Amino acid sequence: MAKKLYVGNLNYSVTGDSLRELFATIGEVVSATVISDRMTNVSKGFGFVEMATDEAAQDAINRLNGQEFEGRQITVAEARPPRERQERRYDDRRGGRRPRRY
Repeated sequence: MAKKLYVGNLNYSVTGDSLRELFATIGEVVSATVISDRMTNVSKGFGFVEMATDEAAQDAINRLNGQEFEGRQITVAEARPPRERQERRYDDRRGGRRPRRY
């Protein structure tokens, strides 16, 4: 079963391909993605790598967490599930604004 890893503190020049190459030295990589800003398309300095097996993922955490990659000491950890987005509510008790009614 594939396991997703969080990779933080990446150099802004790191691409998904270079991230894939780094993790491929440890085991089979299913996917590698560097997260970038939607407006500027500049890297946000973190990404996600999905390893093919749990053993390869744990080995990657043990071997790469704290190691230097392209001039920066990277953080590698198991990715947490994404948070659910909360619906925006307009509530006077919390100082929120209500939409205008015409």
